[in-house]
Amino acid sequence: MGKSRLMKGVAVFLLLFICLDIFFPIHTRVSYSTLITARDGTVLHAFLSRDDKWRLYTELSEITPTLREAILHKEDKYFYYHPGFNPIAMLRAAGRNLLTGRRTSGASTITMQTVRLLEPRERTYGSKIVELFRALQLEVHYSKDEILQLYLNLIPYGSNIEGLKSASLLYFGKLPTLLSLAEITTLAIVPNRPSSLRLGRNNSLVVQERNRWLNRFRSSELFDDAAISDALNEPLTAYRHDAPQLAPHLSRRLRAENPDLPVIQSSLHPNVQATAERLVQNYANRIRALNIHNSAVLIVDNQTQEVVAYIGSANFTDAFDGGQVDGVQAIRSPGSALKPVLYGLAFDAGIITPKTKLSDVPTNFSGYEPDNYDRKFNGPVTAEFALANSLNVPAVALLKEIETPTLVATLRKAGFSTVKRQAKELGLSMILGGCGVTLEEMTRLYTGFANGGTILPLRFLVPDKTSSGGEILQTNRASSSTEAVTVLSSEAAYLVTQTLSKITRPDLPNNFDNSYHLPRIAWKTGTSYGRRDAWSIGYNQRYTIGVWVGNFSGVGIAELSGANTATPLLFQLFNALDYNSSNRRLQPSKTKSSSKLAMRLICPESGDIPDESCDNPVTDYYIMGVSRHRRCQHRKAVFTNPAGTLSYCAHCRPDDDAGTLRPVRRFYANVSPEVAAFYQSKHIPYDVAPPHNPACERVFGNAGPQITSLNNGSEYYINPKQSVEMELGCQAASDVQTVFWYLNDKLYCKASPTKAVFFKPRAGALKISCADDKGRNTDLRILIKNE
Repeated sequence: MGKSRLMKGVAVFLLLFICLDIFFPIHTRVSYSTLITARDGTVLHAFLSRDDKWRLYTELSEITPTLREAILHKEDKYFYYHPGFNPIAMLRAAGRNLLTGRRTSGASTITMQTVRLLEPRERTYGSKIVELFRALQLEVHYSKDEILQLYLNLIPYGSNIEGLKSASLLYFGKLPTLLSLAEITTLAIVPNRPSSLRLGRNNSLVVQERNRWLNRFRSSELFDDAAISDALNEPLTAYRHDAPQLAPHLSRRLRAENPDLPVIQSSLHPNVQATAERLVQNYANRIRALNIHNSAVLIVDNQTQEVVAYIGSANFTDAFDGGQVDGVQAIRSPGSALKPVLYGLAFDAGIITPKTKLSDVPTNFSGYEPDNYDRKFNGPVTAEFALANSLNVPAVALLKEIETPTLVATLRKAGFSTVKRQAKELGLSMILGGCGVTLEEMTRLYTGFANGGTILPLRFLVPDKTSSGGEILQTNRASSSTEAVTVLSSEAAYLVTQTLSKITRPDLPNNFDNSYHLPRIAWKTGTSYGRRDAWSIGYNQRYTIGVWVGNFSGVGIAELSGANTATPLLFQLFNALDYNSSNRRLQPSKTKSSSKLAMRLICPESGDIPDESCDNPVTDYYIMGVSRHRRCQHRKAVFTNPAGTLSYCAHCRPDDDAGTLRPVRRFYANVSPEVAAFYQSKHIPYDVAPPHNPACERVFGNAGPQITSLNNGSEYYINPKQSVEMELGCQAASDVQTVFWYLNDKLYCKASPTKAVFFKPRAGALKISCADDKGRNTDLRILIKNE
């Protein structure tokens, strides 16, 4: 009968406990300070919690056996044996309180103290009953280790410092795993008297109390005698340290992206980060005299895609120069730094091979007339020369052939968010910097060249740790996305890399003696319009490094350029991080079966397959089944009279048996009108076909001269009170000697194709016509308005 009543009583108690637990659950969510660590666990940055406390999260692995034994011996010897409260200790405490008539002992276990720290209440018997219930809830829902962990996270150390890890870092400058026995004992006694045992102020009193407990540990034989003796003799040098503030830009970013994580383990390598910060700051100090105040650097490990160094500005504390601006995420103009991906797309489209000839001559692209950085033109050049020397006209011509939406789509695929927003507004100028990008996007793009055309997301966090538990145990949820995006074929990426690796290094010949030890890299620069942004991005098999230099204010500096301003810092970083590397390859080696790259003979004058008129062919890479197979046409066959003074077309060519007038087949240069105009303007001689037979009655086609200096359909504004002239210009075929200009169908003048013609406009609609001496003409219409 008694046993039955006991069972019923237990059942009623359990049912009541379950109901109360459901309707009054215990909340263990705590607002922790955010701690940013490096990949190896080194502390980089610490932030206050939302309630302005230094409450750092102690992980289970940081609770060492020595720490565990010291805390339990001092606070709760039977912690692992009681259900949340110690009935024997409670009876003993109650007896003492009754005998003395005052409260001398509370008999609180670690579990009950944890409840009190979670839910502070007045010290009454009613509060004690609530604490007992909450203690049972903790024991039911969490393991003993998790409860001890939560206790260590909440114990007070005075001021706004809570938790053993916070005290360890702020008073001893180290993590709990590195604490000595003397330091552990010190941190174990302070929470009982946080107002009187003030570390850094009352260290002598703290030492007395510490040594008293160390002797108690010796009496209990908790630790060996030698360890106790060393701890007793250890001086106490604790004082309040500043919270660590390293890698501030990335730390703030990670905290904003992971607001609920108490410990965020970044992918940064502390040695690489420290080296990069030192080089960036020293370099910024040197270029400050040029009125250039900021730099940003991002370093990526190409094998893991982990960001190993992240410098958002030269000096985070420099508020005057915008030091807190994150240059890695700031939207800037890329200048010419996007050209490698354009050439890669052209390789993949079969439009060019490395030795294909492109025209670097003044060209009008429907009103857009790009110029080179040095204001000079080079005439016909190879594609690899144009990319290596960052020539603008060939790049714009390639983009026009590939079409802007193709490049935009590729950049969107590669994760360029600003380009995605600007997609409808972008034109040919985007390849020269007419779009918005970030250093992070550009560096990630260049990792694709290092990885055979495939881009992976950058990793700012280390992979997840395996853990268990409820709300108390929180772990770092690093992104594990491995989605790969292929923007170029491995063959195109290889050709781009080979071209970019041949650019003359700025550290040679000064470092010639050490050239064997210097890392081999491929790199590209960029300078934005107005000289506001200088870029230099390089990569090899190990690292990709992106460098931006400029002013966050957007002020242009005449001396600013990618080659002269950003590149020296890039090579300083590579030489410091990858000097004397055993692996000097730029890309992983590819098996022959997986590569479509092959070599073929081409004409050096055009880059096409040699024809009968081509001399001295050379070898060039091409992508099998992709690169176009076109016969060279850099020279054309023309029938002339024996003296070579007249040329014939098929309509007027004499018969082969015409005696002394028998036509002769000769080869002449076959250049485009814009190249012919360039040669004539620079007085560069070339083989020009003789004029056509004047007696020929053939009617030529309608492909007339191309008008370049005015744009069809445009509106022009003039000041009627001020005399002004407008220029007319055209590009005509190489065999054209004279062009005729017409204004509203009235002959205005005749001139050579390369001569600039000027006229005084009047308000109104105007039709402009240009005809050549072959009878071909081109028309355009413009509208002239008074201001």
